[in-house]
Amino acid sequence: MFWKFDLHTTSHIDTLLEKDDVTLTEVMDEEDVLQECKSQNHKLVDFLVRPQCMEDLVGYITQEPNDDVEEKIKYKYPNISCELLTSDVSQINDMLGEDENLLMKLYSFLQNEPPLNPLLASFFSKVLSILIGRKPEQIVEFLRKREDFVDLMIKHIGTSAIMDLLLRMLTCIEPQQLRQDVLNWLNEEKVIQRLVDMVQPSQDEDRHSNASQSLCEIIRLSRDQMFQVQGCSDPDPLLATLEKQETVEQLLSNIFDKEKNESAIVSVIQILLTLFETRRPAFEGHLDICPPGMNHPSFSVNQSILDAVRPRLKDFHQLLIEPPKKTVLNTTWGVLDPPVGNTRLNVVRLVTSLLQTNTHIINQELIALNTLGVILDMYFKYLWNNFLHTQVEICTAMILAMPSTQSESPEINRENDQEPIRENILIKHLFQKCQLIQRILDAWGSNEKEQTEGGRRRGYMGHLTRIANSIVHNSDKGPNGTQIQQLISELPEEDRERWEAFTSGQLADTNKKNTVDLVNTHHIHSSSDDEVDFKDSGFHQDSSIQQAFSDYQMQQMTSNFIEQFGFNDEEFADQDDVGDIPFDRISDINFSLNTNESANMALFEACCKEKIQQFEDAGSDEEDIWDEKDVTFAPEAQRRPSSGSTDSEESTDSEEEDGKRDPFESTNATADDRMEVDSGDVPEPSGWNSPNTAADAERSWADFSSFTPVSPKDPLRSNSPVAMETSIETVDPLGTTPTSPRGKVEDGLDPEEEPVSDRITETVTNGSMKETVSLTVDAKTETAIFKSFTSLSSEALTAHRVPF
Repeated sequence: MFWKFDLHTTSHIDTLLEKDDVTLTEVMDEEDVLQECKSQNHKLVDFLVRPQCMEDLVGYITQEPNDDVEEKIKYKYPNISCELLTSDVSQINDMLGEDENLLMKLYSFLQNEPPLNPLLASFFSKVLSILIGRKPEQIVEFLRKREDFVDLMIKHIGTSAIMDLLLRMLTCIEPQQLRQDVLNWLNEEKVIQRLVDMVQPSQDEDRHSNASQSLCEIIRLSRDQMFQVQGCSDPDPLLATLEKQETVEQLLSNIFDKEKNESAIVSVIQILLTLFETRRPAFEGHLDICPPGMNHPSFSVNQSILDAVRPRLKDFHQLLIEPPKKTVLNTTWGVLDPPVGNTRLNVVRLVTSLLQTNTHIINQELIALNTLGVILDMYFKYLWNNFLHTQVEICTAMILAMPSTQSESPEINRENDQEPIRENILIKHLFQKCQLIQRILDAWGSNEKEQTEGGRRRGYMGHLTRIANSIVHNSDKGPNGTQIQQLISELPEEDRERWEAFTSGQLADTNKKNTVDLVNTHHIHSSSDDEVDFKDSGFHQDSSIQQAFSDYQMQQMTSNFIEQFGFNDEEFADQDDVGDIPFDRISDINFSLNTNESANMALFEACCKEKIQQFEDAGSDEEDIWDEKDVTFAPEAQRRPSSGSTDSEESTDSEEEDGKRDPFESTNATADDRMEVDSGDVPEPSGWNSPNTAADAERSWADFSSFTPVSPKDPLRSNSPVAMETSIETVDPLGTTPTSPRGKVEDGLDPEEEPVSDRITETVTNGSMKETVSLTVDAKTETAIFKSFTSLSSEALTAHRVPF
């Protein structure tokens, strides 16, 4: 790596800090100033903690930059100053947290008039937050001495960074006793009441939103803290103040006793929804407010909250009928006049939370107001608002599955000798007053009629299917099954028959389509080119296998999960570097080989025969050309010097070139057919340079007039597909009867005469054809004569004259 050779560059800051007149801006102009500060460069840290430098750094984040500065670099130094002050260097934290003058200059930012600069406010909040975490005792003591601190925080609550700072004071203080002191101090300063006063129509939307979010976070943080610190006997004073009846009544009074303001109404409802978060196990079909698989404490709703909300139920009901004025909304499918709006949607959510408490007096009030009927009217009117549809589905599923309250009197008896069943007044209201069954059947029929006429499917049909399934399920297995069955039996005969036909026909068909097994369905294909038949891909249909896989996915991670996950680094290291890697995993390898290779062997043999067939003639009974053959040489060839070998090799090369030509072409050779032959050790005669006469030219060319067939019993030269046999003979210069190597007399030639020429004979075997080629070198006539003949023909095939 590069650090082995010390190639890293030295920071210019060290050189810069050696100057006596270096300024803070010059240091902050360096690109690596933040990196050097976080790495605690001693020279740089000593420079930054100088009193004047610290004062300048705080001034950059608390004072507005000059307007004449270019916008591009206007907030450059404030940003760098904030990063330097929050780099979590102990010397800087000590200097800033223990110097009251610096803290006062930092605190002075809150004394500016609203609205605050949001960027500078974020710098201020970040610096003060890290001081609260690192120096909690000093910072809390300093802030408690400032009598206007809470007033200034509430005054600037419309700035999100100030809201974050308030929440930091509740979460970043680690000592439990100090945190309890801070809570008591903030409660004495009436921070909850002041935040409640911010949520009223006279304030702007930013204050509504931030004040509401602050109160909601205080509720959640306080409840979570109570659960985590179970041994703490002191209650949370802020949470206790929020749950008081007068506090909730003040919230409701802010939105109902004054003009209707949607922002204020929604903010108050958000606070009430947070107070109603009981974190109880959800009913079947109810969307749980807690993430699945996590266990949260169960908090009961304070009765004082319900007592404060119950008198205002009629006001919430009126909001459903007459919401704050909204402009007409044009959509792609029609005009909404008026649209649902955020107000009515949050009121429906509030009704859902009130139903979850299952309080008898609240249920009776909702029934008297017919709030559920109004909500159902909205469900079927606004076809495409799935937020509304989801809340209505939750309401119906909750009502069908919730047990009856203790205040409700028993009215249903199975038999005289059996225990009476309490009546759920909400279910009775839903089936009789709201006519839920009839409205489901009518809406389903209208949707099918529109679809048959070419219209689109209504947006609430999916939720309507789930509502119908909830009714069927709870009538069979729910805690109110007997009451639901009785209410269905009390329906008019026509409606009852329609419902029975619907559940056994259309609803069953829809459920069948919606529960298609996407893994094992063969008629569902991928859109890619490589389509896979999932039915044959090995996915098992056993539910136990699927359950085991689901359990595997949901299993808890152990502490050594990270060490066991993935592969060992040494598995990917160079084997030259890691020589001691044990073969621990060899024994774990489990594989099987199919030893029945007869089919593969037969296939291989067939392929080989098909490829070799091109070298053989069809129907040939000759010997196998691939068999190994012995190579034999005549004695003269063995005694011939190296020059003869050269001539033989060149002759063979010439023969191979001539073999490429048609064996039946004319014997009239052209100039391109001539072949140069190395004379080797043969001396050059005196008349070599002038073979230009007709006689010389006639003697200089060989004429193949006949050839002698070669016996197939002659030894082959090699085991190649084209076998050759080489022999050397001596002939007379006139090309008469040759003399055999053994001195045998042929055609009357005296064997004692000295041979004056050499003959090299090559026998080539190709399949059933054998061809013999002889080369005769005549020193006197200065010619080399080639002769070629085959055993299948009695006349010469080729004749070429080669100049010697």
